[in-house]
Order: sequence, then C-alpha cells, then structure tokens
Amino acid sequence: MSGWLTEAVPRGRIAAFRTLIYLFVAADLVVFTPWVRTRASVPGELYQPLLIGRLLPLPTPTPTLVAVIFWALLLLALLAATGRAPRLLGWSVCALYLEWMIIAMSYGKVDHDRFGLLVALAVLPTAGRARHGDTTRTEAGGWALRVTQIAVICTYFLAAWAKLRFGGLDWLTGSVLARAIIRRGTDLADLVAQVPYLLIVAQFGIVAFELFSPVVFLLPARWRLAMVGFFYSFHVVTIATITISFAPHLAAMTSFLPLERVRPLVWARRLAGRGTRGSATDTPARVETEPTAPDPAPVGAGAEPVPPGDQAPALGRPVGP
Repeated sequence: MSGWLTEAVPRGRIAAFRTLIYLFVAADLVVFTPWVRTRASVPGELYQPLLIGRLLPLPTPTPTLVAVIFWALLLLALLAATGRAPRLLGWSVCALYLEWMIIAMSYGKVDHDRFGLLVALAVLPTAGRARHGDTTRTEAGGWALRVTQIAVICTYFLAAWAKLRFGGLDWLTGSVLARAIIRRGTDLADLVAQVPYLLIVAQFGIVAFELFSPVVFLLPARWRLAMVGFFYSFHVVTIATITISFAPHLAAMTSFLPLERVRPLVWARRLAGRGTRGSATDTPARVETEPTAPDPAPVGAGAEPVPPGDQAPALGRPVGP
C-alpha cells in the first residue's frame, strides 16, 4: 500500500502540475469566483462560517480583508507558478485560498468541486523542487499526485453517496435533471429532454459512474488514461447541457495525466526557431561559368596535327585518315 501511495513520478510532471494548479488559482480569482469580492458588502450577521471557520476561528469578512486576500493571493499564485520557493509560496497560497473559499461558502452554498483543488494545494508544497522536463523520479512528488487523485475520485464517489443518502432512490427516478434543464439548460439540453425516459436513464448512469469511479485505480496505465478521458467527456456534456463547468475539479484531475510531455515553452521556441530559419534571405549566390572546350589531345609520334574543326567533339581525339 505504501508503495502505491508513493509511486515515483518524473519531477517534470510535478513541475507542470504545480504550474497548472497555481495558474488556475490566479484565473479562478478573476474568472470563476470574482463574485467572492461582493461578500465584503454583505451584512456581517449573514456570515455563517463553515465548521473550519468556527474552529480556527476566522474573522468576519470586511472590505479590507477581502481586498488584501484577493491581491495577495493573486500575486503569490503567479509567483508560485514559476516553481520558486515551493514550500514558502505553496503554503502561503494554500492558506490564503482556503480562507478565500471559506468566505465564498459561508453564506448558504457549498460547492463540492473545490475539494480536489484544495487537497492539491495542501500537498504540493511537500513535493519539493522540480524543474520542467526533469526525468528524475521522485516519491514525494508521487505521493502528492496520488493524494490529489484520491481526492478527485472521492469527489465522485461521495457525490453519489450524498445523492442516495439525501435523495434516496427517488433521485434516480425523479426530475433532478429536468429541473436543472429548466433553470440553466441550453438548446442542446432542450433537444435531449424531448427524448422519452432519456433523462431518467442519464440519472441512473450518473450515479453508476460515480459509484464505480474508484475502479480507475485498478486499471493498467493505458486504460486508466482512457477512463480519465471519459471523466472529462462527462464534464464536457455537463457544460454543453446545463452549463456547470466543475473547473477546479477538472484542474485537479490533471494529476492523472503525464503532464511532463506537455512542453509549451519548448514548442514555442522550436516554432520561433523554424520561423527564423525560414525567413533568412541572405543565402550566398551561385557563380555560373561557361563551359570551356577541352584541350586538343597531344600529337603522337608520326601523326600530323589535325585542325580543331576536324576533331571528334565527343571523343576528344584526332581523326585519322
């Protein structure tokens, strides 16, 4: 079991995963959760912190507190994406993002798609230094990725458990997807909803897929990647029909992928190098010279010289009588 938890992976994979996760944190602040900043204008009595916020305890959000967390987290996440000071910057980003999420989820709604990302932020500082393209294998980095993978799969499995715990079998046969389509469905979802019993079949399929998601750890590497590809396709369909993205979860799920093979900077340098070579125009010109006639063959003993016009051009020898 310990060998499975600490299965060594290339350091280049850790470096790529670290860059991706911290860049996503920066994007999350300005693209996916900028609404958290509006919590500063909500009356303090409406703030009901999550259990962790009550245990620590954490202060009630104020405009100053929210602004400081936003700008500090944005700056530190971009610095951490470079891979420098992985422990100092990593722990700082983890603490600030946790507080950002506590502020976001302490007003009556908790999103379960953040679990894998929070675990990734908590374990990445323990992976140590890593450089892009480094093929040296590391067990500490392998442990960080494995724990993140477990969190990703727990998100699926526990979501199915919650459906059955609170909704029972009625969740499978009810109108859950129909209500979601009414609230935020797309034109594609409207077409799907017109097919009789298809939404009921989809609800059975969703629960079955979530319950059996741990099987991914039992598959060979090739089939494991195929199953992870299925996970991503499931979320593509979800976005296309009911516009729910699960973006933080998708970022954490890249822990299953061989990210060390993705080298955008190397590819960019190669393209730039090819463009530079292709645009060069100062190639040396060839000097063309006119062909010269071969020298007449020497006159042998007893032979008379032959005028140039009587020589055989192809053979270049005197023509005898």
